[in-house]
Amino acid sequence: MLPVAGAPVTEHQIARAREAGVTRVILGTSYRAEVFREHFGDGEHLGVELVYATEEVPLGTGGAIRNVASLLQSGPDEPVMVFNGDVLTGVDLRHLIDSHQQRNADVTLYLTQVDDPRAYGLVPTNGESRVTAFLEKPQTPEEIVTDQINAGCYVFRRSLIDAIPEGRPVSVERETFPQLLESGALVFGVVDNGYWLDLGTPLAYVRGSCDLVLGRAPSPVLSGRTGDALVLDGATVANDAVLTAGSCIGAGSHVGSGAVIDGSVVLADTVIGAGSRVTNSAIGRGCVIPEGTVLQGAVLADGTRLG
Repeated sequence: MLPVAGAPVTEHQIARAREAGVTRVILGTSYRAEVFREHFGDGEHLGVELVYATEEVPLGTGGAIRNVASLLQSGPDEPVMVFNGDVLTGVDLRHLIDSHQQRNADVTLYLTQVDDPRAYGLVPTNGESRVTAFLEKPQTPEEIVTDQINAGCYVFRRSLIDAIPEGRPVSVERETFPQLLESGALVFGVVDNGYWLDLGTPLAYVRGSCDLVLGRAPSPVLSGRTGDALVLDGATVANDAVLTAGSCIGAGSHVGSGAVIDGSVVLADTVIGAGSRVTNSAIGRGCVIPEGTVLQGAVLADGTRLG
């Protein structure tokens, strides 16, 4: 729910799904579930029908998918698209769905290639793009048999979601997918080397926001508003301040005279003092940054007042 280029990651994802023809979205929520409902409502303003499923106890990546099964309206052989909530991507979602249907697949995974795959789950495929294994977070050179990783977006045949065990934690990576391979299910991978970013760290979050503002990461939410910087409604920026590298200034914030904001996220109602320089940083809501402050790669919590 953190604003990324002025809108929560979830909103960017919903907008891209709608662009690909999706009209009904189920949000699988857990921690602070009420925040999502308060912000998004029924989804009408986003052009989709929004439905909510909440986990009373954490159910893991597979259990979370199974938890929404009773809310699905798809037939047993129809496709259901599943998104991880913390990934920003430029993958062609329509192509992913079409590929799944053309192959009559049971599951189709979006894969991307990375230079260092040790932090991710490896997904090798054969010459026909059929997945041959799921290898979780390899640590030795011998274990790194491919640079293809699970990029956090899947298309399931509906009946396979119903088959995931109910009411207990399930890992889709360690349990569901390997079991599907063992049973001979048709599991395919679609490799797309367009934009992909896991937003799991504060500075990756900053990078993702800047990439959206710069237009490197696509999002219909920012249609016609990309450029060197994004200044949200109600923010004020001194005429001689400099905003670069995709910086975003939150609503109600103020950037003082001569300040330089370079590749950073400044959330709402924050004051950046005159002559300050903020580079590659995440500045929370309601912060006060005195004149002449220099911040590099910093992360400031909401309400921080530097003295």
